[in-house]
Amino acid sequence: MANESSAYGLRPIGLVGAGANTTGTTSYEIASNNTNAIYQHSICVATTAGTIDQAGATSGGTTPALGVLMGVYYQDATQKQPVWLNYWPGSGSVSVDTNYPVTAFVADNPNQLFQVATDATITDRATALTAIFANTSLGTSARTGSTDTGRSNSGLSVSAINTTATLPLRIVGIADEPANSDYTAAGIPMIVRLNAHFNATASRFDSQSTSLTTGL
Repeated sequence: MANESSAYGLRPIGLVGAGANTTGTTSYEIASNNTNAIYQHSICVATTAGTIDQAGATSGGTTPALGVLMGVYYQDATQKQPVWLNYWPGSGSVSVDTNYPVTAFVADNPNQLFQVATDATITDRATALTAIFANTSLGTSARTGSTDTGRSNSGLSVSAINTTATLPLRIVGIADEPANSDYTAAGIPMIVRLNAHFNATASRFDSQSTSLTTGL
């Protein structure tokens, strides 16, 4: 039996220590000329330009993550009215009035927990249990998503599960979902937190977190 869900990015589900999950976000800006698509529930990072951009690499990267994108707001230059979307399609796909900022809403609490589906089979529940407290990355889709739904295609990389401290995700549990409990198939819902969070690290930027001029 295949699992019902797979590849939906990092979905906020609660806070470490069973703190109240207010689904709170902080607003940041996306450069109006940013051609990179940033999908809902995908990792975003801070740039030296004071804006946010997509994940530092297709696997999530080592750039400290600011959080995950929940949605955007901008002023449409053609329709002359505000537009709300659950993702940023990229400047080449929308008509933006540059007299107004492109506002991004990011789930950026350093203690935020996320649910993310495995990108492959994890064999059985016993094997999944041994992955708890290990680190991992995303599959090769940290920057991709669906233009139909606006949602991320990110999935937890099973093959990358390791103790390597530089990996972007820390696995802390398994979500209880009967419809997604076939361990022989992709889509097992794992609970993770961001390992290197921008709001919890000492340095402001590393070599990957740069402006749009130099790229990521």
